[in-house]
Amino acid sequence: MRPSWRGLLAASVLTLAAAGAEAQPRERPLRLVVNVGLQNLDPISSPSFVTRNFAYMVFDTLVAMDSKGEYRPQMLESWQASPDRLRWTFRLRPGLEFHDGTAVTAEDAVASIRRWGQRDAIGRQLLAATREIAVVDPATFVLELARPFGHVVEALGKPSVHVPFVMPARIANATPPTQPVREIMGSGPFLFDRDAWVPGERTAFRRNPAYRAREEAADGLAGGKRPLAERVEFLTMTDVSLRAAAITQGEVDYLEYAPFDYIPRFRRDRNLVLSQAGGIAQITGGVSLNHHLPPFNNVTMRRAVQAALDRAEVVAAHGLADGMASPDCASLYMCGTTYSNDAGAEVLRGASLDRARALLKEAGYSNERIVILQPADSALINPMALVVIDRLKRAGFNLDVQASDWSSIAGRWVAREPIERGGWNLVPVVYTGFDMADPLSNVGIGYNCSNNQPWGYCVEAMKPVLDAYAAEGDPAKRKALAAELQRLAIENVTFPLSGQFRSPAVWRAELRGVIDFGFPVMWNIERPR
Repeated sequence: MRPSWRGLLAASVLTLAAAGAEAQPRERPLRLVVNVGLQNLDPISSPSFVTRNFAYMVFDTLVAMDSKGEYRPQMLESWQASPDRLRWTFRLRPGLEFHDGTAVTAEDAVASIRRWGQRDAIGRQLLAATREIAVVDPATFVLELARPFGHVVEALGKPSVHVPFVMPARIANATPPTQPVREIMGSGPFLFDRDAWVPGERTAFRRNPAYRAREEAADGLAGGKRPLAERVEFLTMTDVSLRAAAITQGEVDYLEYAPFDYIPRFRRDRNLVLSQAGGIAQITGGVSLNHHLPPFNNVTMRRAVQAALDRAEVVAAHGLADGMASPDCASLYMCGTTYSNDAGAEVLRGASLDRARALLKEAGYSNERIVILQPADSALINPMALVVIDRLKRAGFNLDVQASDWSSIAGRWVAREPIERGGWNLVPVVYTGFDMADPLSNVGIGYNCSNNQPWGYCVEAMKPVLDAYAAEGDPAKRKALAAELQRLAIENVTFPLSGQFRSPAVWRAELRGVIDFGFPVMWNIERPR
């Protein structure tokens, strides 16, 4: 007999609680079901959304994006730019403390910026344009540019992977950005309960009673981040039917992504609320190509992948309702965002397996083994990955499909190993508009020739255009440069797209104060007693 969802859920929760080995307080924790399990806790070394979600709980940022996409001071009290915008003075809010009770200082902010800037795309651009970052006093630091850079505040307020979270200087200075930090020490609204952490399954947090929220109301990632829940848990449930049953019956409070098959049912349930976030909160699928290794150091081979990706067929794997998918979108910045455009997009219209086969022949492909990593535990990625795999096989790629959990794949993805030692050629992935909407953070543009990310693309013609964009302050000129960057990226197939869609969160209607931002924001939420 097939076990009921109640039995499965009870077994899951009991297992997690036992593994956590903690005494349960009387109040039930606020429970979020994340898309994949949490393994890496360092938001600078890890490219995973689940690590970003974790980091927003325990760390804080100097600048934060609000619900309108505008940037506001967060840990900062203020910033001031010189008339020529080459010298920026930043001042921290008083009373900020790390979780061990030590004060947050300008030295911590500077060390964190430097570590993040070695890893992140827009961070690298910022540091490359910087002459000096200097500590003035415990609350003040100065960033002096060597050349114009029109995105200083946007860089420090970047909302998604990789986010410039602030950690103690002693940790940031001692840990290379490609290695996970050993100690989690933030100043954010929640405290990480390491003893209760079951990697890949359960992560527990307690309210930080010493957190000093800003006075204004919470707005997006900005404003007063008030931790109202005494305890919060991140849970992993790979079975989407179990997720649906858990949220419907109130065993969990919030799903990072609603299972697509259950969305019509959720819409009819007055006890549930579906996220309405769109625009920059939408998602696009793509295929991460390893440009470091053959055969995808050959642009014709990359073009064969691009030709094989029918975005409508790939996105259809999710069985989305009308209005939730945009398979015709051919902008690398995602449609509905500031820099969306059609430059270079004509080659993306009319995907064709015959064209892919012709390009394989042109590239001289001789049926060499190609390793593709399949994130089998991701309800968001795996359905699309299966279609990508099918189309590539039908086009003539000799795929070695290696299915695993996302956390394991992410570890292999960021490592630069040859194929015989666990290396890879292709990884189906997804990103949000928060990661794609600006050229300097876009995964197919901003990391050009950086040599510090897994995909490793380097297009020489993109370098001067990217530098010009970074220095430009005029919005109209920025758009023209962004269009040229997209054209070059599509022409050189830095990151082939597999389709844009909406994947809304869902939460219990009794929760008060939920911020509908586009990814989980767990402060400001309370459950009626």
